[in-house]
Amino acid sequence: MGILVTGGAGFIGSHVADLLDRTGHEVRSLDLLHPAVHNRRPDYTDPDRLCVGDVRDGDLLDRELSTVDAVVHQAAMVGMGTDIADLPEYVGCNDLGTATLLAAMTRAGVRRLVLASSMVVYGEGGYRCAVHGPVRPGPRSTVDLDAGRYEPPCPACGRALEPVLVAEDAPADPRSVYAATKLAQEHLCAAWARAAGATVVALRYHNVYGPRMPRDTPYSGVAALFRSALERGEAPQVFEDGGQWRDFVHVHDVARANLAALAATDPAAGALRAGDFRAYNIASGTPQTIGDLAGALATGHGGPPPVVTGGYRLGDVRHIVADPTRARTELGFAAGVGFAAGVADFARAPLRDAVPVAPYPG
Repeated sequence: MGILVTGGAGFIGSHVADLLDRTGHEVRSLDLLHPAVHNRRPDYTDPDRLCVGDVRDGDLLDRELSTVDAVVHQAAMVGMGTDIADLPEYVGCNDLGTATLLAAMTRAGVRRLVLASSMVVYGEGGYRCAVHGPVRPGPRSTVDLDAGRYEPPCPACGRALEPVLVAEDAPADPRSVYAATKLAQEHLCAAWARAAGATVVALRYHNVYGPRMPRDTPYSGVAALFRSALERGEAPQVFEDGGQWRDFVHVHDVARANLAALAATDPAAGALRAGDFRAYNIASGTPQTIGDLAGALATGHGGPPPVVTGGYRLGDVRHIVADPTRARTELGFAAGVGFAAGVADFARAPLRDAVPVAPYPG
């Protein structure tokens, strides 16, 4: 099957493209090589497979989509960025880019899409109060964060809350610019599926880590930030008290999830019908704390131990832990890389290696 992978030179997209190629698909990759995360062409990309260009370029998309049967849409600006000045570029790359892609897919008659979404669409994870049951705490205040009160209280009584698994039917509550753009991508794709009679699977990635992560960029996840610090000989800087719960899933497992999702977009397979949009948590199912990750990376790399700073970022949430049941039962996907083995390997794996890139458009 002919497949276009947008963002195919990126951290996750390149692993997805490689796996699709190994399993017999005809793969094309499209990547802008955005300077926020790329200052060189990665040396792991196949130059015959990669088109350097912008997903917002409709004419380019018309050419690239003319020979494919499905799209795996990984292209996006990710992470927290630097400040609110990044907002136009996030919206342009993520939402305008997605809208341009969907319009081009309609023109080309391509109606199977796997969308890289994110757990950030949920905002805070699931919580239960001993008195009031399931609750959704509001954003944490700067007063509480400055005082070191990191746990969100029950919005009804102020009691301490118990974190619980968040499933795909949890209400969306994006709390950063990036999160808002990812939710908008989902809404655009759901509307397009209904209007075009297409099938869409949205994969809500939890904290993905592994080889090929970019180094030294604010447009990346916490694993890359910690790993970059260790490579510089510095201690990982852990925000808050390090007790934030997350689900860390290895990029090789995420690539496998994309392969399973692609199969599900085929209406003949019976999982989805034309017009359907379905979201799935892609997670390991074994949550760890941010402090656990920093400590394991430092040990595996042989670098200085983490430093808990007490700092914070207002866009961050305290706990978010996924329920992976739907992906397991409907897609047949379960993560296979354990936390200890995966982090030990990542602690020594090279970060993004590259060779000089030609000027845009390549």
